[in-house]
Amino acid sequence: MALEQLIHKIEKKEYQIGIVGLGYVGLPLMWTFHNNGMPVIGFDIDESKIDNLEKGVPYIKHLGSEMMKELSNSDRCSATSDFSKLREVDSILMCVPTPLDYHREPDMSFVVETTKTVAKYLQKDQLVILESTTWPGTTEELMIPILEEISGLSAGKDFYIAYSPEREDPGNKNFDTAKIPKVVGAFGNEALELALAMYNTSINETVPVSDCKTAEAVKLTENIFRSVNIALVNELKIIYDSMDINVHEVIDAAATKPFGFMKFTPGPGLGGHCIPIDPFYLTWKAREFERNTRFIELAGEINTEMPRYILEKIILALNEHEKSVKNSKILVIGLAYKPDIDDMRESPTFKIFDHLKNVGAKVSFYDPFIPKILPTREHKEWTGLESIKWSKESIEDFDAVVISTNHSGIDYSELYNWSDCIIDTRNSMKEFEPKNDRHIFKA
Repeated sequence: MALEQLIHKIEKKEYQIGIVGLGYVGLPLMWTFHNNGMPVIGFDIDESKIDNLEKGVPYIKHLGSEMMKELSNSDRCSATSDFSKLREVDSILMCVPTPLDYHREPDMSFVVETTKTVAKYLQKDQLVILESTTWPGTTEELMIPILEEISGLSAGKDFYIAYSPEREDPGNKNFDTAKIPKVVGAFGNEALELALAMYNTSINETVPVSDCKTAEAVKLTENIFRSVNIALVNELKIIYDSMDINVHEVIDAAATKPFGFMKFTPGPGLGGHCIPIDPFYLTWKAREFERNTRFIELAGEINTEMPRYILEKIILALNEHEKSVKNSKILVIGLAYKPDIDDMRESPTFKIFDHLKNVGAKVSFYDPFIPKILPTREHKEWTGLESIKWSKESIEDFDAVVISTNHSGIDYSELYNWSDCIIDTRNSMKEFEPKNDRHIFKA
């Protein structure tokens, strides 16, 4: 089918979009295309997600129930675990995990296995796009060889391929998928034109770049920028704390400068699927070119060490109460990696759990968005642990309370009255005057 015919099909909104992976990236993307009149089929190996989509039951809380109900009742949207139906779509958007392995090197197994599956059903004139964050060169060096070998088709001749990094910010009410500009790089001009035409149906602004590896580098650069600046304010927090200076007051005052300063806030460490992981994808790839990434790695070291710094502050706070950390009952508030979502991927709270357990503390947590810890790849020992109930009787029973995630719905005034030892890593208690020197500890 000629490129003009495919674009005409997009303009008529008859262009069928397939999305592989219906998680925090794929599900909002499905909704965005559907909401703009495009037919969409979602693919996932997790049968529970398929079942929930068919029934309209939300499985990602911050996306809401209305969206799920509309998707389940729409004749333009369906979901399946039958990947042979990839033959029926015009484009295949891959939204799969790209974690790190135990050696902090890229784990490309999800991309590789999904690419093999796509290749098995790949049809002439289909458009394949990877949206997962990855190292520069993945599309051309890893994906194209797999697709060509298994399918017998040629990239740029028989099928189109592009890369467009996801830029989701879960829980951000100001920027949903449609409002976030979409960077697009492709293998050849025709693939770029086709990918842009598809995204332009549903995304407010598209940003074309010269090729796939440039687009891959864009996403890494964005998250490296955040990682380095968060590491900077985390280091400043430790330094200023030793000088008895409130780092939050310093940052707030510095942020009044109308130019030359961008506000970042310190915390207990990095969380989420992007910022703790993505910088190391570039670190790994840079070795191939005999280049060092000292700045990036230093930032990673600082951010990785923050949960251990929080442990030290907990121990000091307990000492002020003449208690040993061993056998102390510690409540950690917030398991999600950021406020007001149920996403616990790479949450630094898990590291705090681990450190506390290693020194003999008894750990519990409270999170209004996460009633129970579900299985994770790296923290299996905490699977099944349930959030405590929020009550005066429960909170008073703990020797110390650590605020790890500052959910907006938590009543911090109640916490102020119910706990005699609060370790605040998020500046959540800034409005409250401590009852005494042993009440609220900045961390």
